[in-house]
Amino acid sequence: MTWKELLQLLRDPVLLVFVLYAFTADIYNAASGVSFQLNNAALVLSDSDRSAASRELAARFMPPEFRWAGAMTHPEQGQHMLDDGKAMAVLDIPPGFGTALARGDGSAVQMQIDASNSVQGFLAAVDATQIIARYGLEQSASRLGVDLSAGLAAGPVISNHTRVWFNPNQNDAWFMGISELLNVVTLFSMLLPAAAMVREKERGTIEQLLVSPLSPLQIMLPKIIAMVAVILGGTALGLFGVLVPVFSIPVAGSLLLFFALTTVYVSTLAGIGIGIATVTRNMAQAGMMVILILAPMMFLSGAWTPPEAMPAVMRWGMYVSPLYYYINASYGILMKGAGITVLWPMFAGIVVLGLLVRSVTMLRFKKQFQ
Repeated sequence: MTWKELLQLLRDPVLLVFVLYAFTADIYNAASGVSFQLNNAALVLSDSDRSAASRELAARFMPPEFRWAGAMTHPEQGQHMLDDGKAMAVLDIPPGFGTALARGDGSAVQMQIDASNSVQGFLAAVDATQIIARYGLEQSASRLGVDLSAGLAAGPVISNHTRVWFNPNQNDAWFMGISELLNVVTLFSMLLPAAAMVREKERGTIEQLLVSPLSPLQIMLPKIIAMVAVILGGTALGLFGVLVPVFSIPVAGSLLLFFALTTVYVSTLAGIGIGIATVTRNMAQAGMMVILILAPMMFLSGAWTPPEAMPAVMRWGMYVSPLYYYINASYGILMKGAGITVLWPMFAGIVVLGLLVRSVTMLRFKKQFQ
């Protein structure tokens, strides 16, 4: 029966190509194409002062964070470029800027930012604030005769040394690549068992299973075993064929522990997939049901929204999402090198949810065969 399930998958070229694409090209696209860093933000300059000080300040906005998209002679031009999406930010330096700094007076500059993309807009505002604050500090130090490059040894100094653990370069590809791999595993853990069972209904072979001497468990278990084997193979392909060689993602922990975790997780979600197959009649319905379950599971996993930022009700819902435990444990193994002594609560959460899911699915599966 297990071999039959594998042969059925191999004889479905569309589904097979979809599996190969998801575990290779989809993971590569997510790791290489999604970034939460500010990169090449189009900046337009309105320099009404045209002094050495204004040119020096404008020169601080350099790649890779910013790129110059041109200059404007009228304030309305900047507004139109923001509205048309041709610029992300407009830096407006007022007349008399350099003269005011030379006298030791304060001077203000204006930056308008397109925050329709709130993440990029926030990063642009933060980077611009740091650039202008640094420039103001240098101007003040210059007037006081203090050399910032030599340090402020004569005065009190607060020294801030930031230490980033597990991802020192804050490489988005590491986070996004692993996250997409775990999401793909989640999708196919439900879709493949559901497809295997629904295919029996569509082809009329379910009646042959009904009159066979096999018990419901003997019919359901081979489907789960076969799909677990396929997904483990896809996981190995995505990890060792894409993430490690292309993006140099470190594997700090035990691979045996990671694949054991994945086996338990896939078995849990395979029960959900079989349950979906018992209430649907064709592949279209099964696919819609998988999406209906997958979407809240992903949003409650903590991968996109930190648990601390969720409302209290949603945080409680997070604990019934198997993906929450799987993501925490997987990042703990791959990125942090954590072992079972640290991650056992995550394993326990997946096992408990798996027992509940399989109990409900088994009851529903037996009822279908009666």
